[in-house]
Amino acid sequence: MDQNPFDLSDFKKFRPPDINPKKLIWIIPVIVAIILIYSVWFTVSTEEVGVVLRFGKFTRVAEPGANFKLPFGIETVFKVPVKRQLKLEFGFRTKTPGVRTEYSSRKLTAESLMLTGDLNAAEVEWIVQYRISDPFKFLFRVRNAVKTFRDMNEAVLREIVGDRTVDEVITVGRQ
Repeated sequence: MDQNPFDLSDFKKFRPPDINPKKLIWIIPVIVAIILIYSVWFTVSTEEVGVVLRFGKFTRVAEPGANFKLPFGIETVFKVPVKRQLKLEFGFRTKTPGVRTEYSSRKLTAESLMLTGDLNAAEVEWIVQYRISDPFKFLFRVRNAVKTFRDMNEAVLREIVGDRTVDEVITVGRQ
């Protein structure tokens, strides 16, 4: 007679290993120490600064390099790229920059199609480059700063294009 490989009578003989309570007492502090070390240390990249909040209130700006903070969520860090030149693209999106740059195939006519002063339509694509000068103001003085900056740029360019003829937008007014 074939024996069933999943015979449940074997599990009745199974006993968990004996755990020494003295060994278990040392495991808990080691785990707490690892979590403490992980939550105290943070690194800020060379092109960033870290804005440190204690219980949600601004306390300091951490410079690039290895830094320390209070553990367990008492202090939180937001990293802001202040030394990097950032850019916003209007009317198109770059998928892969490089020598053979690839652009997104989806049309963004809602942001690039504009009405000129002589009531012609013009499709205007442009790039805005910017740097963040004050990380505190960028994070906490304007709600959703990048979207606000994007909307401001679009509004300004729509006003400029709306004051010009289509010939000016295409030729002289391009700069």
